[in-house]
Amino acid sequence: MLLYNLREFLDNPPALVAYLAAFLVAFITGIAFHEFSHAWAANELGDDTAARRGRLSLNPAVHLDPTGLILLLLVGFGWGKPTPVNPMRLRGGWKRGNMLVALAGPASNFVFAVLAAIPLRLGWIQPVSSFDAISTASGSEIIGVFLLFIVFYNVLLGVFNLIPVPPLDGFKVAVGILPDEAARTLSRLEPYGIGILMILFVAGYVAPQYNVLGWIIGGMSNQVFRAIGV
Repeated sequence: MLLYNLREFLDNPPALVAYLAAFLVAFITGIAFHEFSHAWAANELGDDTAARRGRLSLNPAVHLDPTGLILLLLVGFGWGKPTPVNPMRLRGGWKRGNMLVALAGPASNFVFAVLAAIPLRLGWIQPVSSFDAISTASGSEIIGVFLLFIVFYNVLLGVFNLIPVPPLDGFKVAVGILPDEAARTLSRLEPYGIGILMILFVAGYVAPQYNVLGWIIGGMSNQVFRAIGV
């Protein structure tokens, strides 16, 4: 992802710096805030497992997984350290509690995106007219590039994590919403989640016409961008 987009900025060093800074800030703080939000929600619902392990923190170092971060930078697919949660200790029942803890992560990314979009929407910062214009951005548009990518990557993180495939947050949300029998049926997919994700991810590269992840992420992200107004 990072290397692929760099070519758009080869002739515009200031925009390149803004892009690199936005990428790192969006992903490092986005993942940190995402995992912190899981830990905070769990702690508020009665489970201090993550808090006792030092995860109730906004320090990115306690949340980043080195392998996940490297893959994220290179191919756009990565992860942070999963936040440990004991569903049986959550108030209101494990099913509802697990759903609320899972929702907290993607919700934090959308909040981050909305906050970054405020200066653009209010006209405080001059945004670029489109992603195609980023390579020629100058002046206040450089700051607009920074904010635009903060919005862009946080929305992608939030949307991706809402896909109902384990171990993503959307899986726990779906289990929490579905009736008990349907939830138990869906739960049987949990041991195969990583394999399913990898198949979908590889299929998108090998056979773009079957890029299911791209369709889902692209469609949902566009709806969020429209709602945010960028």
